[in-house]
Amino acid sequence: MLIGEVARRSGVSARMLRHYDSLGLARPTGRTEAGYREYSSEDIRRIFHIESLRSLGLSLREVGRALDDPGFTPSELVDDLIRRTRERIAGETELLTRLRRTGAAQPADWEDVLQIVALLQALGSESAGKRQRAALSSAVEVPVPVEALVEAALSETDPNVAGALRWALAQSGDGGLALLTEGLGSPVAEVRKRAVQSIAEIPNGDATALLQDALTDPDIVVRRCAALALGTRGVAETVPTLIEMVVEEANDVDAADALSALASDPALAAQIATRLVDCLAHGTVGSSARRRLTQALADIPGITASRALADLSHDEDHAVALTATYILKLRSAR
Repeated sequence: MLIGEVARRSGVSARMLRHYDSLGLARPTGRTEAGYREYSSEDIRRIFHIESLRSLGLSLREVGRALDDPGFTPSELVDDLIRRTRERIAGETELLTRLRRTGAAQPADWEDVLQIVALLQALGSESAGKRQRAALSSAVEVPVPVEALVEAALSETDPNVAGALRWALAQSGDGGLALLTEGLGSPVAEVRKRAVQSIAEIPNGDATALLQDALTDPDIVVRRCAALALGTRGVAETVPTLIEMVVEEANDVDAADALSALASDPALAAQIATRLVDCLAHGTVGSSARRRLTQALADIPGITASRALADLSHDEDHAVALTATYILKLRSAR
């Protein structure tokens, strides 16, 4: 079979067949009566083998080794091809993500495109300062797509950068809530915590509902983050968790502040005071925890808290008694 017919039947161009010939990969081994070189059925079979191996991503040099080296073992090469393919896919996926996010920002001109790309690159920088500046700039310059901000916020470990990212997300509205909801479902507790902290910056009903779901998270840190945020929003279900935080000295000052905010509701004030008193009466609560509980009563209005403080001013624990006496003096001076 002559080269033109081989090209038509195999789908391999005559130019590529000549290239294979020049490399010694697939040479026509026969001759016609007129002296033209002719491909035998074995030559054509080799061409199909070459094309099959190329379809796996092998280079022509690797194809030659695979076909001609008796000691060639395919497993190592296939493993290497898998690794290279994964790297290529990762690179292409990253490029696709960058393009999609650039498009989502709806740039007006190439200057906008350059700014968006620069901000996206800065968000992924190893420098915490660059990441923080990018987060702050995203709300006042060309806006960064909310997807990029959420991804950065859920992975950020530097507290200053994380705060800037949460602020930028809050400035962007509630568009990131759906993505942050996915963060709440992460198997990694730290990611769930960051999602709660980011949602806490968004002051709307949907965010509050998500935070209430987080109150039942299996990780105690996530529950406590949600309780702090919800306490300032007047959600009464947070009271047990907030009191537990005071007892265990886990962000106890913030927890006491949240209890104080909740106690602005007179009905809740009595409930909170009663719960604090019940904890104080519990025999397993240590001296330092009893002092913190007494201090938490300071900003709880109402007669229940006042009576509890009066009783505590005679407590057998001298530090608790002094704390209660001091708080009573402050309350009477108001």
